[in-house]
Amino acid sequence: MFKKLSLLALPLLLAGCAGTFTNLTPTRQPRSTDNLYPVEVQFNSRQQTLKWHSIKPYIMVGDSLIPMKQTKLLNNRWEGYVPVGAAENSVAYRYKFEYEINSFGPPEPGSALSPAYELKVLDAR
Repeated sequence: MFKKLSLLALPLLLAGCAGTFTNLTPTRQPRSTDNLYPVEVQFNSRQQTLKWHSIKPYIMVGDSLIPMKQTKLLNNRWEGYVPVGAAENSVAYRYKFEYEINSFGPPEPGSALSPAYELKVLDAR
């Protein structure tokens, strides 16, 4: 009986976790003079205990975390800039969101990590 209840509860646990990322960044961008490239992401979550005002979004490039800022008119979109060296033609990056979750007692920390994305930089011909 306990095994059956455990299996039934699993989808509920998974459905309440983290959220979904929608990368709004083109996969190819022309080379810029400052070696910085804009990226934008939309984050949605059904997790009712997530404290939206506590979200701290980052772009992850390797081990580096680059802070993002919220777009002006939309509550669930953030933007930032990814550096790509002048001698490089692409960069792999992810989005990491840290936030607080309401719980019994003080809020608990939570986070969500996106899949990996790749941005290709195109040289002018």
